[in-house]
Amino acid sequence: MSLWARLLEGGRRLFDPDATSGEDASGEFACAPDPNDVGFTAAVVGLGAKLAAADGNVSDKEIMVFSRVFRAAPEDADSVRRVFNIARQTVRGYQGYARKIGRKYHDRPCLLEGVLDGLFQIAGADGVVTTEEMEYLETVSQAFGFDEATFRRIRASHLGPDKEDPYFILGVQHDAAFDDIRAAYRRLMADNHPDRVVQMGAPREFEDAAHAKAAAITAAYAQIRTERGLIVRPD
Repeated sequence: MSLWARLLEGGRRLFDPDATSGEDASGEFACAPDPNDVGFTAAVVGLGAKLAAADGNVSDKEIMVFSRVFRAAPEDADSVRRVFNIARQTVRGYQGYARKIGRKYHDRPCLLEGVLDGLFQIAGADGVVTTEEMEYLETVSQAFGFDEATFRRIRASHLGPDKEDPYFILGVQHDAAFDDIRAAYRRLMADNHPDRVVQMGAPREFEDAAHAKAAAITAAYAQIRTERGLIVRPD
């Protein structure tokens, strides 16, 4: 019997966010849930259904994306739709589902990130991620135990970098070595220092913009250092 069929057989009881599965969180595969963990499947369905409904409408495209991302077999399509409808009717809060998964699999960040990746794909199924959906995704990320920098990296992998992302400002990857980040910072400051801009013949009225850009570069570098616990490290 597939997990989808077991979900339907279990009925509404499986969609109680406060229920515990009673299974050990240990496992052999760092990116996989425990075998036959129906509670995990129920929680993922609950998260997907609530996210799809976050903008007020659960579309067929979102259900199709859910089925593809979380690998529901084609013959389970009707079951997926029914499970979605049950979750929409009975879920009391997606935070409960997220906390349940986060508590059980806190030692498997690869699995948790995979779930969040799937939710991002569902959110983008209709071509746009709304403000409500982004708030939802960030809340789930926090419940999974991810910090702001990790969520920013995951978001950038799906939607592209935010202009306020410090890594984007410095032009480096989120997983770049700190020495490379420092080199990028120094290079940008050398090229964009207000005095240098003026010395190279830019009009004086550009000086204020140059100061603002240099400040943004410095702030981005300081933010990365703080996030990496290097704020007291001398340069």
